[in-house]
Amino acid sequence: MMMGMQFSGTGLLMMVILAIALVFPFWKLLPRFGFPAWLAVFAIIPLGALILLWILALSDRPVKEAT
Repeated sequence: MMMGMQFSGTGLLMMVILAIALVFPFWKLLPRFGFPAWLAVFAIIPLGALILLWILALSDRPVKEAT
């Protein structure tokens, strides 16, 4: 039996809430920088959020032309 690897309903719920809290901001930001929103799913993977932050920080945000 693996000690410390038990998932109760509360633990699973907390992981889902954390995943949503990580994905949602990226889901809103990525299209503003010209990237597809589905890339936000990579925020769940360890170091994925950090890599996405670096991509956003180093990319140029498209400028809207004044009309």
